[in-house]
Amino acid sequence: MDFSRFFLIILARHKLILFTLIMTISTTLLVSLLMPKSYKSTAVMVLTQKGADPVTGLIMSPQQITGYMATQLDIIKSSRTALMVVDQLRLDQNEAVISQHKQSNSSLGMREWLAALLLNNLEIETSRDSSVIRISFKGTDPAFTSIIANAFANAYQEISVRLTAEPSQKAASYFTDHLNVLRNRLEVAQKKLTEYQHSHGIVDADSRLDIETKRLNDLASQLVVAQADRIGADSKFDGASRTSEALSITRNAVINNLKINLAQAESKFSEISQKLGKNHPSYIGAKAEVDKLRSELSRHISFTDRSALNQEVEISKALEEQKQKILTLNRSRDELQILERDVEGAHQAYNSAMQRLNQTTLEGQSTLSSVSILDVAKIPENPDSPKVLLNLVLSAFLGTLLGVGAGLLAEMIDRRVRSAEDLVDVLHAPVLGIIKRDMPKQRRLQLALPRLLR
Repeated sequence: MDFSRFFLIILARHKLILFTLIMTISTTLLVSLLMPKSYKSTAVMVLTQKGADPVTGLIMSPQQITGYMATQLDIIKSSRTALMVVDQLRLDQNEAVISQHKQSNSSLGMREWLAALLLNNLEIETSRDSSVIRISFKGTDPAFTSIIANAFANAYQEISVRLTAEPSQKAASYFTDHLNVLRNRLEVAQKKLTEYQHSHGIVDADSRLDIETKRLNDLASQLVVAQADRIGADSKFDGASRTSEALSITRNAVINNLKINLAQAESKFSEISQKLGKNHPSYIGAKAEVDKLRSELSRHISFTDRSALNQEVEISKALEEQKQKILTLNRSRDELQILERDVEGAHQAYNSAMQRLNQTTLEGQSTLSSVSILDVAKIPENPDSPKVLLNLVLSAFLGTLLGVGAGLLAEMIDRRVRSAEDLVDVLHAPVLGIIKRDMPKQRRLQLALPRLLR
């Protein structure tokens, strides 16, 4: 079917098409006028959670921000929020509502039935890349719709605070119980450290070890000096080698003076022996003085030798005792450091738990909400539905389609010849001519229009 034949069918069936269009528009208008009016009230909320948390200071990651809005929409549509609205407005105590619930024969309880009913008429709208949420409620009573919309906004604001505070309160309770355990552990570790210090007489192992080490070094130095004194005392200064004479240098002043006097006396005796004989009084006096000095030197050297030997033995014994004392102190210091590390670890764990307890307690007591009401829901002046003008426009379009469809269906049922081309299609014979007579203007238009279109 070409366009010319389609147009001829439309012209022929225009009454049916027009009747269908009028009936569709009339029916739509009648239904729109008879439908109960529905009002829509909207409360506008804004979320500020994309920044840092005012209590913890934490900043949400981009992945958390992406799913944050979807999570908030699910929270608003949750039954907990709806039940909070029912409790705030005390809808379950209304006699009319109780009567409707009984007539509905629902298996749900009063509160759950009301919550489901409210959620069916609730609409949530968001914009892309926006933190604004629009909470709308539809109903036949304009004042009731604004009340319910504002109630959902307030309930959502309150439940956002509860969802933040409740986990923190549970965490604070856990940290309080755990803090007692950590406190007991710290007290036990501190008690062990104190008892160990008292039993071993240790105040500070490191400083005491430094003192004892210094004392050990002093004893080692004294031992070296005592050994040098003993070696010097062993040298009798009577024909010893140069090495022995070099080692005979001692720190005893008496022995040094006696050696000097002996050297002078021997020098004087040598001069006298060369000039005088053995029986000369000067020779005898000089020899007696040399013998006396040698006797005193031997006596002092023997005494110094015994003193140096005793001193060396005493210092050696004290040195060994000091070494054992330092070794014992090292073992005590190792054990003390273990106890100190236990106390330090218990103290750090206690401080960390105390810090977390303070933070969770602050979060649990916080009433700050990341949700703010931007615009409260107002009582709507005009109904949201039915929209008569929009329905009429849609019905005109739909009526036109139905009318054209009805015309084509009627043409298929009652097929008629409306042009020369129809004769060719029906009779399969060529048209030799067309006889014209006086005919209505509309009929002449129907015959001439296909030629004009061609």
